[in-house]
Amino acid sequence: MGTLGGGCLIGALIAHYVSGQLINYSKYIMYGIPVIIFLGIAGLMYWLVNRASTADFMIATEGEMKKVSWSTKREIIGGTKVVIVTTLTLAVLLWAVDLAFAFFFNYIGVLQIASQR
Repeated sequence: MGTLGGGCLIGALIAHYVSGQLINYSKYIMYGIPVIIFLGIAGLMYWLVNRASTADFMIATEGEMKKVSWSTKREIIGGTKVVIVTTLTLAVLLWAVDLAFAFFFNYIGVLQIASQR
C-alpha cells in the first residue's frame, strides 16, 4: 500500500506541475489534462502493484529486510564522530600542505603571494 501511495503522490506532483504549465489555457484543459495524467499514473501504479510477480517481490523483500543486521544508535553516532574528526583532520593537513607549497613556490619565484596592506 505504501508503494501505491508513493506512486500516486508522484502522479499528483506531476499533475500539479502540468497544471502550472497550462495556466494560459481554458479551465477544461488546465484542470482536465492533469486529472487525466493523475488517474493514468494511479491506474498504472494499481496495476503494477497488484501483479503476482510484484507481490512476490515485495514479500521476498520484506523477508530479506528482516534478516538485515541494523546498526544501533550508539554505532551510528560513533561512526559519525569518526567521519567528522577524520574530515576535519584531513582538511587541516591539506591546508598546511597547500600553505607550505605556496611559501615554497614564492621562495623560488614561481608564485607571487599578494602582500597584505
